[in-house]
This record gives sequence, C-alpha cells and structure tokens, in this order.
Amino acid sequence: MARAASSANGFGRPWLALCVAFALHVLDEATTGFLAVYNPTVTVMRQRWRWFPMPTFEFRGWLIGLILGVALCFALTPLAARGTRGLRPFAWFFAGVHLLNATGHTLATIFGRTVSTVTFPRPAPGFYSSPLLYIGSIWLMVRLWRTSHNKLQPAVHRE
Repeated sequence: MARAASSANGFGRPWLALCVAFALHVLDEATTGFLAVYNPTVTVMRQRWRWFPMPTFEFRGWLIGLILGVALCFALTPLAARGTRGLRPFAWFFAGVHLLNATGHTLATIFGRTVSTVTFPRPAPGFYSSPLLYIGSIWLMVRLWRTSHNKLQPAVHRE
C-alpha cells in the first residue's frame, strides 16, 4: 500500500525521460558546433548589456560541466520516482529551463541567427534534440502539476 501511494505522487518516468533528452541534447550540441554560435552570441550580448550574466566556455570545461549535470540529474531519479517533496521545485526549474532551451534552439533555427551578427546555416546547433526536450519537459510539468493536487483529493481505501 505504501508503494502505491509513493508512486502515485512520483514523477520518475517523466524525470527520467527529460534526463535522457538532456543527455542526447548535450551530445547534439557537442557534435554540431554549439559553442561556435553560443560564445559569439554571449559576447555580443555583453557588449550591448554589460550586466548580461551568461559566461563563455571552452569546449572541454563546458562538456565536463554538462556531463556532471546530466549525471547528477540521473542520480536524482530515485527521489523523483518517490515524489520527494524537496525535489519538486528543482524539477519545475529543470523542466522550465529545458522548455526554454528547446524554444531557443527552435527559434534560432527559424531565424537562422541568434543576434543580428551571429548567423549560421540551418538548423541551429542542438536543434535535432529539441523535440525530445519539449516532450520531456512538458510531460514532467504535467506530472508535477497533477501530483501536486493529490493531497487535495480525499483518500480512497480499497481492500
């Protein structure tokens, strides 16, 4: 009975799906020259707005950081499966970031640029995995929203 209640509040499957999408997205970006678009975009944005907070990266450090991030997210999967309350805000953040990430890659593909001076042949680097990010992030958001309402429903005991 405790396992059924735990899985009813869990969000493990969509969390895992988004982790897989994230890992594939890192591979997609690493193999399609993402930093060749990202770094010049950040440089231009910093010239326009000195407060712009995004860093530039060297490939090795960027890739190692993302691999560690992906590994951490995979490691949190058991907590997501149990519906651990403390993970829920991070899960919303995780899903939101990747929804915006997929949207950014999609818009860059549509326009063929990030800013007026940074253009590239279409599709944008990282675009191919964007549909997976959309699916995983939306699925996770829906699951989080649905499981947040379980506590408002009366408990039904079946024997």
